[in-house]
Amino acid sequence: MNDLCADIGYKSVNHVGEELCGDHVDIVEQDENSTVIVLADGLGSGVKASILSTLTAKIISTMMAEGLPLEECVKTIAATLPVCSVRGVAYSTFTIMHLIDNSMIEIIQYDNPQVIVIRDEQLYDYPKTEMNIGGKKIYKTTLRLRENDIFVAMSDGCPHAGIGMAYNFGWQHRDIAEFMEALSPCGYTAKTLSTILVDECFKLYGGKPGDDATACVVRIRKREPMNLLFGPPFNRDDCNRMMALFFSKAGKHIVCGGTTSSIVAKYLNKPLRPTLSFEQSDVPPIAEIEGVDLVTEGVITINKVVEYARDYLKENKLYERWSLSKDGASLISRLLFEEATDINFYVGRAINPAHQNPDLPINFSIKMNLVSELSDCLRKMGKRVKISYF
Repeated sequence: MNDLCADIGYKSVNHVGEELCGDHVDIVEQDENSTVIVLADGLGSGVKASILSTLTAKIISTMMAEGLPLEECVKTIAATLPVCSVRGVAYSTFTIMHLIDNSMIEIIQYDNPQVIVIRDEQLYDYPKTEMNIGGKKIYKTTLRLRENDIFVAMSDGCPHAGIGMAYNFGWQHRDIAEFMEALSPCGYTAKTLSTILVDECFKLYGGKPGDDATACVVRIRKREPMNLLFGPPFNRDDCNRMMALFFSKAGKHIVCGGTTSSIVAKYLNKPLRPTLSFEQSDVPPIAEIEGVDLVTEGVITINKVVEYARDYLKENKLYERWSLSKDGASLISRLLFEEATDINFYVGRAINPAHQNPDLPINFSIKMNLVSELSDCLRKMGKRVKISYF
């Protein structure tokens, strides 16, 4: 058992004029430290391609997660999916990245662009073993993982970008590899790396992709705990117990809420120093307490973080806003989305009298719903989340 973990992120753009994407990424956790990731590219585009890629990814990821051999997975796909009457091909192309105990990775590739591996911030030429399964040429690689390794899988819509426009023969695989190599020292999350790559493809297509383009990135990193305190406890006698548990945990500490920060300041016997500058008009100012990494307002700020989290899981369009701003919601978002791998929530269930004003759209249930939705979003990002209520 090591302290490495996998940060996984992906993004797609659809073929121009299509509602559905012909590529599909499926992620299945075998256990806490082992994951199967499949990127499938369906034949053609639109509904048919979407069905083919979804079925392919689902079948492979489910079977491999159950421990079945690759040969069985490929045979099952060939027997399950219909054969294209025009091209005589039964299923989509695919790339499999199988993380084993966060110490090894198996890369299995069939007809998709080769996975790019960046190690020590440089392109890494990894060995491949050729296999023949059911008449299909499949390449398999097994590597021991290292911290900061980056794996970039993509559909052929990425190297096809810019054909006849920016490039005569598209954005060549080697050029994409060098593009990603240049980004590797920046410390971007897997989601951000995949977003940057696919957004660049979208630009090269002139905003009208001639093919579905998908990038899936896996970044290997060390586990990073984070602790967030939100609201005072229901029973005032539990304040010291709640504070002791919160500050006993390793990692950075975030405190959200006016009353909560006052309790923390008293517990630490340190002054609470509010700032009066609004970095964003819709997010209250932050404060400072010695011994705490970040102090923010409560419900309004967390609501904004939830908005950013929803977008992060979808189009990631708000990335530039929260990645650069210095308001409370943006600072929390950077800590939770980019730095943290293991997040401990300490949530107080006291009812804030200020929230009982019928003119305010804030109540106790909204606060609990925010915690629930944020934790769900973080789990979908691959974070380990634990919530303790007081």
